[in-house]
Amino acid sequence: MRVLVLTVVHDPQDARIRHRQLRSLLDAGHEVTFAAPFTAYGRTPPEGVRPIDLPRAMGRRRLAALRATRATLRHERGRQDLVLLHDPELLLAVLAVRPLPPVVWDVHEDTAAAITMKRWIPAGLKLAASWAVAGVERVAERHVHLLLAEDSYVSRFTRPHPVVPNTIVVPAAEPPPPGADRVVYLGRITRERGALDMVSLADALPAGVRLELVGPADADVRSHVEAAAASGRLLWHGFVPNDVALGIVRGAAVGLSLLHDQPNYAHSRPTKVMEYMALGVPVVTTANPSSVQLVERYDAGLVVPFQDPAATAAAVRRLLEDEELRKALGRNGRRGAVADLDWRVAGAQFVAQLERWAKHERVR
Repeated sequence: MRVLVLTVVHDPQDARIRHRQLRSLLDAGHEVTFAAPFTAYGRTPPEGVRPIDLPRAMGRRRLAALRATRATLRHERGRQDLVLLHDPELLLAVLAVRPLPPVVWDVHEDTAAAITMKRWIPAGLKLAASWAVAGVERVAERHVHLLLAEDSYVSRFTRPHPVVPNTIVVPAAEPPPPGADRVVYLGRITRERGALDMVSLADALPAGVRLELVGPADADVRSHVEAAAASGRLLWHGFVPNDVALGIVRGAAVGLSLLHDQPNYAHSRPTKVMEYMALGVPVVTTANPSSVQLVERYDAGLVVPFQDPAATAAAVRRLLEDEELRKALGRNGRRGAVADLDWRVAGAQFVAQLERWAKHERVR
């Protein structure tokens, strides 16, 4: 099967795309063309794929990316068996190019809810934009295949669509027990994901305990993170590839997930929480429902109120001071990840579903 994977928004090193879906397709023997903004992000294409460099869609600057996507689709449609989209705006490009091989939209966020967090959209237009996105989703159902990353997304659509859970690659090697001198955060650093809450937390940690942030920071919080790092209050690694990032998390005392109370976070399981669990690191998370469900189901961490640095600091200190609790929560999380959250299972389902769609179209 020849698959064209397309994104103009995501970092080409996005773990779901690069380290899970592409890896599963390549391991199954399929040919992958990966069209993504490599130059814009300063990334090198992964081995084993045929790369196509696209412009990055960012803020209100999206037209060039859509035009390049349409040109790519026209050029590639005769040599591909299936097209896999990762950005909802690419549906506009797909609808403008016909005929095409089967097109699959990988739905891995609550797109309409995410609109409320886009600062480049004027506040007065966000409700209309959310309605427009919901309309695009209904149109998409009639023209492309949908692959859902969460069971909670099913109710957004009028037709049934397969769900391949958003899980993680659980390391086979048993991780070390959680230590007592590092608190870590893994992922993009934004205001809504608790950037300023974590900067505040750095000042409340006991002497000898370091806060480490692993991931790129958005422009509106970067100065705060840089200042805290320059003063030695925390260590900011910046962007590092996912496999390297996971190595940094290993052996930490606590993994943080301080998402704010946003509709887009309510129904999507944070990858970082699952990654902490897989590495045997106890979690401190805010009370968004998807995170609470993970942590409470597996007894893998502690839940704190939204945007409450004092409560967060108290939960972190509790884990730092109680070695038995820290290790027990880490073991529980690791056990749950091995049992239920391994992409090796979901990845096989993902590849099989794409193969079915491609084969069905060829038979027709």
